[in-house]
Amino acid sequence: MAPSRNTQSSSSAVKSEPAAGAAPPGLYGEPHRFDASFRGPVRRRSCTDILCCLIFIIAILSYVALGIVAWLHGDPRKVLHPTNSYGQFCGQKGSPNEKKPILFYFNILKCANPSLLINLQCPTTQMCVSKCPDRFATYTEMQMQHTLSKSYWEYYRDFCKPGFNNPYKPVSQVLRDEDCPSMLVPSRPFLQRCLPDFTSLNGTVTVANRTSFKDALETARSVTELQHAAKGITALVDTKELGMKIVEDYAKTWAWIIIGLLLSLAVSLIFILLLRFTAGLLLWTTIITFLLLLAYGMWYCSMQLSRLRNTPGSDVAIVAVGMQTDLQVYLQLSQTWIILLVSLAVTEACILLMLIFLRRRVQVAIALLREASKAIGHIMSTLFFPVVTFLLLTLCISYWAVTAVYLASSGEAVYRVMSPDVSCQYANSTCKPESFNRSNVSTSASCQGSQCLFAFYGGETSYHRHLSLLQLSNLLLCLWLINFSLALEQCTLAGTFASYYWARRKPQDIPPCPLFSSFSRALRYHTGSLAFGALILSVAQLVRIILEYVEQRLKGVNNVVSRFLLHCLQCCFWCLEKFIRYMNRNAYIMVAIYGKNFCTSAREAFFLLMRNVVRTAVLDRVTDFLLFLGKALIAGGVGVVTLFLFTKKIPVFQEEVPSLNYYWVPLLTVVLGAFLIAHAFFSVYAMCVDTLFLCFCDDLERHDGSSGKPFLMSPQLHRILGKSSQSPR
Repeated sequence: MAPSRNTQSSSSAVKSEPAAGAAPPGLYGEPHRFDASFRGPVRRRSCTDILCCLIFIIAILSYVALGIVAWLHGDPRKVLHPTNSYGQFCGQKGSPNEKKPILFYFNILKCANPSLLINLQCPTTQMCVSKCPDRFATYTEMQMQHTLSKSYWEYYRDFCKPGFNNPYKPVSQVLRDEDCPSMLVPSRPFLQRCLPDFTSLNGTVTVANRTSFKDALETARSVTELQHAAKGITALVDTKELGMKIVEDYAKTWAWIIIGLLLSLAVSLIFILLLRFTAGLLLWTTIITFLLLLAYGMWYCSMQLSRLRNTPGSDVAIVAVGMQTDLQVYLQLSQTWIILLVSLAVTEACILLMLIFLRRRVQVAIALLREASKAIGHIMSTLFFPVVTFLLLTLCISYWAVTAVYLASSGEAVYRVMSPDVSCQYANSTCKPESFNRSNVSTSASCQGSQCLFAFYGGETSYHRHLSLLQLSNLLLCLWLINFSLALEQCTLAGTFASYYWARRKPQDIPPCPLFSSFSRALRYHTGSLAFGALILSVAQLVRIILEYVEQRLKGVNNVVSRFLLHCLQCCFWCLEKFIRYMNRNAYIMVAIYGKNFCTSAREAFFLLMRNVVRTAVLDRVTDFLLFLGKALIAGGVGVVTLFLFTKKIPVFQEEVPSLNYYWVPLLTVVLGAFLIAHAFFSVYAMCVDTLFLCFCDDLERHDGSSGKPFLMSPQLHRILGKSSQSPR
């Protein structure tokens, strides 16, 4: 009779003899002390890391409470809609500004920094208007023309404060009280704000075909001053036009993009089905095809370099060309093809060297992939589990985004003193509009013309003072939930594939519904362990994000020492994150199999890998590289078909394919989507390979190949590793 399935605790097992080639006990920890009749994931379990599980539940409840508090205090309209000088939203339904969705600046020349336009902190009166001015005009000109026709005042009054209707008021008093703008400049709405309508005429920047104009005091002004006041606006407008063209391309090609993604899905499924039956042949075919494609790419780059050798202007550097939306510009430069040629040559050389010096490891990796194909073939439901993970990740990211927006829009309207005189001692101090005219500011000699204007939304309460900390907590909890979702997927798949490996007779001894059983075990017994590992990784990621933010803040600082230390810290935490991610993955496998807590599982996984360090160091990388080749081949193949389609090089579809502004927009979308779809399928393969590899290493330590303790590995792995199952060593 076959030995019964082991359900006892791991502490009551006996030590098995180390496999040949394993490190002696004590060097990298003791080999597993389990019963040699171990036949799969332990069924009799208890809850692990209960304290962390309780903390995780409390954190989730706190996260829900944080979202409720942010929802009660926040108002997304403060972020989405511009606000005038009185804290009123432009375009808000049910308000006097319902039909005035655009923000107008009385004197845009005071907005010297373009960031002030976005942050609503320009020191000039801001009003909501229904449309932007379309002509040059000054208050003085309006008064002169008003004597001839009242239509000039009717037009100009639309940009004055509501209720002001005195066109005869002296200009000096109007400018002092800021009842009306001193001048009007032809503008157009951008980001719901009236910004100067810059155009280029024969290489000269103009506004309404004019390069100069006069303000209300008859002072000559140039368009250059407007350009300086709205520095960067031209680039933003160009970006908006680019965005409009991209949206137009998406509107024309969305059906073709969906077809391309469905094609990627079909190709990925076909590739996996072929792996099930012809893993070795298909993987070697993939490698050879990839090498041939690289060789063809090198030959094509060489031909293009020969063609451009005597072409005028082809020797211009890419840096000198700058950012261009037309990719054809770069294809006319020799430097582009040199970079591509060198990159392809280095990649080709690396693959060839790997095949020459690591050919035995490649054979073992292919054998593992073949075994993984069999496991997935017997448990096909594992291929669709990433859909559950995708839904969980979508929920976590959406909740974080909504909470972040509500937190950012929390607060009450804050008003500050805006003075045209920089010597005003009350400038930028907090004020109240209802009592401003009776305050000391309005009577101060150095603060003549000062106003109490809306600055931003904030507050002086404890909640408002700690909004930054709440945003940081929001990010940390989001990272924790994301990493927990990924950990749940890894632990579930590991338990499923472990039940396949340790089954003596495959598929007869595989338990029914192994995926659901593994998922239930992970949630019921090991939520604390998964949360513990996810928290460690999340803290490392949060520190990295903070370091990235600090680096962005210090970009203008020329302190070499601080930047060097910052880069060193970023490098260290990047390595730490990668190490934690790798160890977590293997720890979850051990948790799924043996049911121990996170720290014990991580320690046992670490020592098991160290006792097989040569296999681990090489085999992991080789397997990952083979899977990457599969993903790259699928994405690249679909990308080539898409490229020929949108460049109208497929005769059958030339009439159906629409004309595009930028064909690379749907092309990159399809290629990226195809790669992500392939990655979702191959991530199951990668988890299966890692699980089988750890089980394989444990199998070598438990068994010696005798009839009493036979290996449970497949005959192919058995044959490649050169192990004899006839008698004990």
